[in-house]
Amino acid sequence: MLNADQVRMARAALRWGVRDLASRANITAATVTRIEAGRPGYPATLEALRLAFEAAGLEFIPENGGGVGVRFSKPKE
Repeated sequence: MLNADQVRMARAALRWGVRDLASRANITAATVTRIEAGRPGYPATLEALRLAFEAAGLEFIPENGGGVGVRFSKPKE
């Protein structure tokens, strides 16, 4: 499940504003702001965010001792 830090990092990596992400995930900008502030989100909302980011070429790194993160995915061959 995505956390607030990952959402902020992913949005920064893509140079998207709050409204850009909201539009791509089909949610409100207020919802993005709330989630980035660490407030809980519905599972369907977090999934919509994840799908929007993945469609833009990002992947999320789970906790593996070094902390959660986000990175650009390898181009598919």
